[in-house]
Amino acid sequence: MTKRQFWQRIMVHLDQPLLLGIGLLMLTSLLTLYSAGDGSWSRVLGQSANIVVALACMWAVANLPLHYLMRTAVPIYLLGMALLVGVALFGEISHGARRWLNIGVATIQPSELMKIGVPLMMAWYFEKHEATLTLKNYFIAALLLLMPIALIARQPDLGTALLISASGFYVLFLAGLSWRVMGVMFVAALASAPVLWSMLHDYQRHRILMLFDPSQDALGKGYHTIQGMIAVGSGGILGKGYLNGTQTHLDFLPERTTDFIFAVYSEEFGLLGNLILLGLYLFVIGRGFIITANASTYFTRLMAGSITLTFATYAFVNMGMVSGILPVVGVPLPLISYGGTSMLTLLLGFGMLMSIETHKNLVKT
Repeated sequence: MTKRQFWQRIMVHLDQPLLLGIGLLMLTSLLTLYSAGDGSWSRVLGQSANIVVALACMWAVANLPLHYLMRTAVPIYLLGMALLVGVALFGEISHGARRWLNIGVATIQPSELMKIGVPLMMAWYFEKHEATLTLKNYFIAALLLLMPIALIARQPDLGTALLISASGFYVLFLAGLSWRVMGVMFVAALASAPVLWSMLHDYQRHRILMLFDPSQDALGKGYHTIQGMIAVGSGGILGKGYLNGTQTHLDFLPERTTDFIFAVYSEEFGLLGNLILLGLYLFVIGRGFIITANASTYFTRLMAGSITLTFATYAFVNMGMVSGILPVVGVPLPLISYGGTSMLTLLLGFGMLMSIETHKNLVKT
């Protein structure tokens, strides 16, 4: 086998436009992490290792035929639910939250698994009942969504619970849930807002209140929001230049390699850099929508659409959080923020998108 044949075999089930967009975002991540880490290579090397592992998993999933993806839906969902129950009973407590489970060889965060497991299970369920969909089926699918959300919100992990809620809602929407029912759900959510507010922890309520006036507690609950807004605004049109961000390198900016890495990027590359970054995200999202439109089965359309819309939601929520238009909920900037679990979850989803695109002709024939 020649080198060219080897690479052709490796790339056969990888969607090249999508891979290009992902690769450029990962390169942006490494460049920004070097600056955010004050010129230290530790975060860059750590993220590089995360990328290598995640890409390998993406390649493996991309090479799975579609019927294998469907077969994994129920086992992944049940495993995720079992692990979430395990967290509730035996999980480790850190910073006042019980989100992690020690399984001997490693400590894992099972809620991350459900970012894939919930939409996968819901898409599988709708595929099984495609010919006879009734309101009852939507209700059962909603229960499949609400059970893990309740366990995750109890940890507490409101940010992850909201993101998984969004991914499940996208499956319901793409499955054809009527606008009338969605309107009723919206009114019910508004009506239950006082009850939900009373159920929030104090720090969660403070985060929401800080959105309206972070100066109330400028050195406490509002500090993250204020510093993020200063960094984004101080970048101006062209930015202060690579490695020259003052908010970053004078240690004013918190969580600058994870949740607030967008502020680091904005300060150094300015509005022009932000437009380029938004262009990269829109390219990946647009390619995801093309794959969704060309999907060959009901299951793959639901899954591809949910993965794409969830990715867009992640980017919007993080940028909105850092810019001060959304509450701080601890959501990383997809493919940019430092973190192995987030990177792996995202690339597993992109691997499914690639499998949906490259195996569609096999399904049609």
